[in-house]
Amino acid sequence: MYDVIIVGAGPSGTTAALYASRLGLNAILLDKSTFPRDKICGDALSGKTVRVLRDLNLLESVKGLEGATIERITFGSPGNQQFDVQLKGSEQNDYITEGYVIPRKVFDNFLFQRASEVTETRQGFNVKDLIKDGDNVAGVEGVNSDGQLEQIEAPIIMGADGPNSIVSRKMDLYEMDMKNTAVALRCYYKGVEGLTNQIELHYLEEVNPGYFWLFPAGNGTANIGIGLSKDEAKKKDRNLRDILDQVINSDRFKGRFKNAEAMEKPVGWNLPLGRIKRANHGNGYMLLGDAAGLVDPFTGEGIGNAMVSGMYASRVASKAIKLNNYKDDIFEEYDSLLWNELGGELRTSSKLADLARHSFLLNFVINRAVRNKGVRDIISGMLSQEISKDDLSRPSFYFKILFS
Repeated sequence: MYDVIIVGAGPSGTTAALYASRLGLNAILLDKSTFPRDKICGDALSGKTVRVLRDLNLLESVKGLEGATIERITFGSPGNQQFDVQLKGSEQNDYITEGYVIPRKVFDNFLFQRASEVTETRQGFNVKDLIKDGDNVAGVEGVNSDGQLEQIEAPIIMGADGPNSIVSRKMDLYEMDMKNTAVALRCYYKGVEGLTNQIELHYLEEVNPGYFWLFPAGNGTANIGIGLSKDEAKKKDRNLRDILDQVINSDRFKGRFKNAEAMEKPVGWNLPLGRIKRANHGNGYMLLGDAAGLVDPFTGEGIGNAMVSGMYASRVASKAIKLNNYKDDIFEEYDSLLWNELGGELRTSSKLADLARHSFLLNFVINRAVRNKGVRDIISGMLSQEISKDDLSRPSFYFKILFS
């Protein structure tokens, strides 16, 4: 009998396992894959990721992994203007000074191995159903690596198993919300020119309302891709691969790709955006990361939010174990902690994503940022979280961006 079963060993699940161990919980971490395994993603590690890694005493080890160190972010407009934002915060004030791009095959395996040192893990375990005890979830049933059906029991289940979460489906919480789900396409390239210490987000007419990303991924490779809402993608008369090819061969980028070579066929996946607040808990369970729909609507980044959800889920699980209470009301605290931390940023990102749908406004803001250091400093403050969540929610904040 375990205290917690964590379904899914991506960043949210492994983070939950690491914090569960710190809190003295007897947890088991399950994943249907065998590590190391790839995960389709942009691979960028944000400020929240850095902070959680630092709190877990893992940051110095992560810095030594295969990948790239990031010190600035480049934003490009439909009108072919661009500006850089430096990550120039102060570590003394807990502001990030650098970020990282690490392939998920490397990063997720690193986290899984660290979790395996302190938590029981089972690879190749494919959860098929949930076990119920009255109205409470009380365990999982799945096929283990030997092909045998097996049941594992615990009073708390964490669904950290991605946008198609079996935990979410079995609790009737899963919904493919086309307006609040993005679709993205990733491809690794080698030989792309101009890769330095920056990640690039380009808001182009070819992709609108979405963006093209170009991230250095270490060893001369680049992680490139496009992302746009699933609803808008269905309206396009071209598929995503055609759009990506058009961007690569455009006047703006063909010079950088003239000697480049794709290392794989482009692969796509769905991103449940945090534009809306989805149900994320019930009697005996919580949903984490992509299963809870926490992807940033403006940048598409989800790793940091996923790791924050894992931290809070273990904190609330520890409280539930001490109180011997596994009803829905005890897990309401998880929802409150999560949205107090992420809600302001997700609402701001939703507004910025709405702005990005209008090429005129996007050109206007980026043109102002090109000419005005004050606007660049505001955006830098957003990224390093030097600007408070309260400020981000006020109309005056956007007035500053538009009219500084």
